Amino acid sequence: MRDVTVRYASGVVALKNVSLDIRPGEMVSVVGLSGSGKSSLIRTINGLVPITSGSLRVGGYHLESARAGELRRLRGEIGMIFQGFNLAKRTSVLNNVLVGRLAHTTTLRTLLGAYRASDREIAFEALDRVGILSKVWDRASSLSGGQQQRVAIARALCQEPRLVLADEPVASLDPPTAHEVMDDLRRINQDLGITVITNLHLIDLARSYGTRIIGLRAGEVVFDGPVESASDSVFAKIYG
Repeated sequence: MRDVTVRYASGVVALKNVSLDIRPGEMVSVVGLSGSGKSSLIRTINGLVPITSGSLRVGGYHLESARAGELRRLRGEIGMIFQGFNLAKRTSVLNNVLVGRLAHTTTLRTLLGAYRASDREIAFEALDRVGILSKVWDRASSLSGGQQQRVAIARALCQEPRLVLADEPVASLDPPTAHEVMDDLRRINQDLGITVITNLHLIDLARSYGTRIIGLRAGEVVFDGPVESASDSVFAKIYG
C-alpha cells in the first residue's frame, strides 16, 4: 500500500494515507478499536472496497486500476474468514468446504455439484489439517461455533490461497476455542508458508499469535512493528 485512502459514499474516511509492506509468509495481527479501519483494510486488500486514492499491489495485481476479471482472479487466490462463519447451515461440511474450489471449477460442474475427485481430496486434506475430518458428512448446523469456524478455515484452504485474510475470526467464540482457532491459523502460516493477516480485538491474542502488529486508530497507522516492540504504552496509544 502507498498512501491509500478509502472514503465511502457517506463521506466516512475509513483509511487515511496508509502505507504498508507485508511480505510473503508473514503472520500479521491488525488491532484497533471498532471503527478504526481494520475491516476496511482487509476488504481493500481483496478488492471488495475500492481505494479512493493511492496505490495498492497485491501479488501481481494493481488494485487501483484492476478490472472486474482481474479482481475475480485475485479473490480466487485469497482465502477469506469471517466472524460469522458464512456457512450454508443445511448442507454438509464437505459441500461447504468445496465452495473453496469455485475458482478452480467450471460453472457447469459447480451447478451440478460434480466436483472432481482431486477437488474432494483437497477438501479432505483441508478438513484434516484443522482437525475435523470426522465431521465431513455432518450438517454444518450441527457443529459448535468453533467447529464451524474450522470449516470456514478449511474452505479458505481449499482455495489453495497465497494469502488468508481473517476478519475478527474469533470474536464470537469463547476464550479456549478462540485459542484453538488461532492455533489453526498459526499452523497454516508456519506449515504452509501462507501469509495470514488477522483483525483482532483482544491484545493477548495479537501478542500471542502475530509476529508483527499493525495498530490502527481513526483510519491511520499508529504502530507497525514486531510483536516484541508492542508494549503496554503502544497499546495505550492504539486504544487511547
